[in-house]
Amino acid sequence: MRKQQYIATVACLVAGVIGFVSVYATDKGKERREAEQEIAAQTQQEAPASYEVKPEISVEDATKKAEEQALKLAEQEKMKQEETQQEAEKKQDEEKTVETAATVTQHFDKGSAVWPIEGDVLLDYSMDSTIYFPTLEQYRCNPAMVISGNVNDKVFAMATGKITDIQENEETGCTVIQDLGDGYAAVYGQLKELNFAKGDTPEAGQVLGYVSEPTKYYTTEGSNVYFQLKKDGKAVDPKEYLPQMAMDTLD
Repeated sequence: MRKQQYIATVACLVAGVIGFVSVYATDKGKERREAEQEIAAQTQQEAPASYEVKPEISVEDATKKAEEQALKLAEQEKMKQEETQQEAEKKQDEEKTVETAATVTQHFDKGSAVWPIEGDVLLDYSMDSTIYFPTLEQYRCNPAMVISGNVNDKVFAMATGKITDIQENEETGCTVIQDLGDGYAAVYGQLKELNFAKGDTPEAGQVLGYVSEPTKYYTTEGSNVYFQLKKDGKAVDPKEYLPQMAMDTLD
């Protein structure tokens, strides 16, 4: 009888323990779920704004933006084309200017020729026979005229023409070469203080410069202007192209 009572008592204790454990586990599970829900709620509230979903762009806004971009590109392309056209037109104008300059041919106007200086002809042009050069004390041909002049006297351009070169020559000192056109060129030596530079085009009668002290080749002859005229690179008699002047004292 006692044995049965003992078994019943043990069974009741076991049932009580099981019930207590079951209730305790249920309460703990509920508390855990509530804690997880609370943590989830806090996480959503503290989430950064960057995770917010941006509103979608409407079709109308997208179309408007695309049209604006296309218009901008079209304007840029138009400006580029205009710049290219302006550059092309500028280049054409420059080419026309060069072409026009090249087609302008200088002609030797013999009728407007003037003497480069008023003075006696000390040494005349002579390529067919020799003449005496006092300073050199020798006879030789002369491809130019040596015209007397005082230091600082004005020296004039024989005719209109472009200055193609300016040289410092041992025999003729400061020497100017002028293209008169039609194959003619004038050479002026024994000058100083030039009024024109290479590339300039003095007109007939304009002052090229002034008479300088004579070089060692003409100390006996004295201060002078060395004047030579060439046709296609060959010396010709300048007197045949200059007006008759009373200053020409040679017989």
